[in-house]
Amino acid sequence: MQNQNPLFGNHETNRISLFVDGENAYYAQRSLGWFFDPRKLLDFFTQGCAIGDAFWYASQKMPPDPRETSFYGYLNHSGYTVRVKTIKSFRDEASGELTRKANLDLELAIDLFTTIAQYDTAVLVTGDGDFERAVELLRSYGKRVIVASTQDTVARELRNAVGKHFIDLATVRSHIERFTSQPIETNHEDGVREESLVMA
Repeated sequence: MQNQNPLFGNHETNRISLFVDGENAYYAQRSLGWFFDPRKLLDFFTQGCAIGDAFWYASQKMPPDPRETSFYGYLNHSGYTVRVKTIKSFRDEASGELTRKANLDLELAIDLFTTIAQYDTAVLVTGDGDFERAVELLRSYGKRVIVASTQDTVARELRNAVGKHFIDLATVRSHIERFTSQPIETNHEDGVREESLVMA
C-alpha cells in the first residue's frame, strides 16, 4: 500500500518513526522565532502512514521543574516515548563559566538501530552533525532518512549526508506551529550554556 504523505512523493513508505532531539529542536525553534506543537509535528510527518515509533529526547534539572514534568506528560499523551536524562553541571575553573550537559545523543543513536525493524523511513528532528555517520549507516541498510531542522542550525555534515532529504521547518510552519497554550520546555536559562554530549 502506497502512502499518501506528500513529503515522500512516489516513494513507498508504510512505516515512519520520528526521533526528536529536544535540545537541538529547542534552539532551532528559537532561531525560527516560533514554536511547533509536538502533536502536530508527529501528525504531519506520519500522515497517511503507520507510526513505527516516536521518541523525544530531553534533559531535566534536579529537582525536576513541575513545568518540565507537565511538558513530558503532554509528550506522552501526544504519542511520544520520552527519554529523559538529568543535567549535570560543570564549572570551568579558569573562566568560571557554568556548563550543563546531558548525554542524549547516545540514546537517540541506540534507538535508531534497536528499532530499525519498525520503520521504513526515519525522520530526525535535529541539526546535530554528530549523527552524520548514523544517517549513512541507516541508508546503507536500505532505510530512508529525512532530517528536519532549520537552515541556520543544521550542520553542514548532516545536511550533506541526507542530500535532498532535508526539510526546513520554516517551510512547514503552517502545519506544525503551536498556537494554543500548552506546556513547553523550560530548562534553558539565560547565562547558562547547555550542551549535548555524543558517546561521551
